[in-house]
Amino acid sequence: MMNKVRPSAVEALRGIRDGATIAAGGFGLCGIPELCIQALCELGVRDLIIASNNCGVDDFGLGILLANRQIRKMISSYVGENKEFERQFISGELEVELTPQGTLAERLRAGGAGIPAFFTSTGVGTIATDSKEAREFDGRQYVLERGIRTDWAIVKAWRGDRIGNLQYRLTARNFNPLCAMAGQITVAEVEELVDVGSLAPDHIHTPGIYVQHVVVGKHEKRIERRTTRPNVFG
Repeated sequence: MMNKVRPSAVEALRGIRDGATIAAGGFGLCGIPELCIQALCELGVRDLIIASNNCGVDDFGLGILLANRQIRKMISSYVGENKEFERQFISGELEVELTPQGTLAERLRAGGAGIPAFFTSTGVGTIATDSKEAREFDGRQYVLERGIRTDWAIVKAWRGDRIGNLQYRLTARNFNPLCAMAGQITVAEVEELVDVGSLAPDHIHTPGIYVQHVVVGKHEKRIERRTTRPNVFG
């Protein structure tokens, strides 16, 4: 049985080249592939095109790649929380393809399922869809969206086994299963490596067929924005 466990994220991503397209899991800073992002920083690859819900914060997550000028284009649905993202976009240093969140999710899923394109009503009549093909179905307008298929995918899971079966935890699941499907080569970092067969079939969110490399490591799990209230009980 194939053992997909690699000694480090750097080793797992060693074959990546400048200009690669990458699908990166996570939502805000929840469930982001921290180890893989740091590895990309260390490897120094440039001109990356990354499809991810957002681009981290200024000093964490995908934001560190942005600060290093390693990203050429972002395909995202949310661009807040990152001043460097805003600065690079306004100055023309960074290309941004802003995509509605549900559309982005479906584009990743479609790409992984081998569906090249689909029609959606989201965005019809806005400047975001001015250049896209439109068709009418049952009296309603729809625009054509392309599926996303990337060279690489980097995802983060709670548990995984050595053949690549993955289980995510609660909301950290978010975009990770979709990104894992979309990548031609998928690197999954996990908090816990378990024996093959210990994950119940209905607990496996990403089957190992989608995963080529598994990395085990510790994660910082930083909180994007902490909101608290005073202790009313003294």
